Amino acid sequence: MKILVVNVNTTASMTEGIVRSARAAARPGTEIVGLTPRVGPESCEGNFESYFAALAVMNEVVQYDGQYDAVVQAGFGEHGREGLQELLEVPVVDITEAAGHVASLLGHRYSVVTTLDRAVPLIEDRLLLAGLDRRCASVRSSGLSVLELEDDPDRAVKAIVDEAERAVTEDHAEVVVLGCGGMAGLDEAVRRATGVPVVDGVAAAVTLAESLVGLGLSTSKVRTYAPPRPKRITGWPL
Repeated sequence: MKILVVNVNTTASMTEGIVRSARAAARPGTEIVGLTPRVGPESCEGNFESYFAALAVMNEVVQYDGQYDAVVQAGFGEHGREGLQELLEVPVVDITEAAGHVASLLGHRYSVVTTLDRAVPLIEDRLLLAGLDRRCASVRSSGLSVLELEDDPDRAVKAIVDEAERAVTEDHAEVVVLGCGGMAGLDEAVRRATGVPVVDGVAAAVTLAESLVGLGLSTSKVRTYAPPRPKRITGWPL
């Protein structure tokens, strides 16, 4: 089984971290291929960057030369999953939705800890669209930018842990979700600090993608995610 794991930003080192988390979660025999968009923002922290990244991610996937069994979109709260589902015949799993579904199996309510406060509404909207908002106790900001997660790992862990602890004590969350692909691999540190299950969206998405492939299931094509109608699109692919 081969799964494409697509970073939504152009920071290659972040793709490497995401791929490490994906491979750690994957079953023996599953091949993880990481993709980094060749165009787009170095990090996604707002609507403009998210929409730009959605185009870049779709472009990267359609230009991939090779066979694969599933795609994981590794951007938390980002746009684009629906477009990939129209374009592809294989399962497409977004880490936001994967994390929310898994967290809902582990406790009554969950909280998301993300990066900057401006990312909070985007995540809330994606959870609402996916029907996962009713089980979400809160979406909390660590105050860190996406790139700061790599620049100062110790500070990043402390900021995330602090907000996770507040989510548990103040918002009554029973599960914590890491709300950024760049937080992949930090789940164990947060779990030790809070004492609650912590869901890494990348790991959750890879596991769900493997399950869908194993069940022989993929996106329904009868209506919402039917292939795009044939027409001339100028400049596509990029």
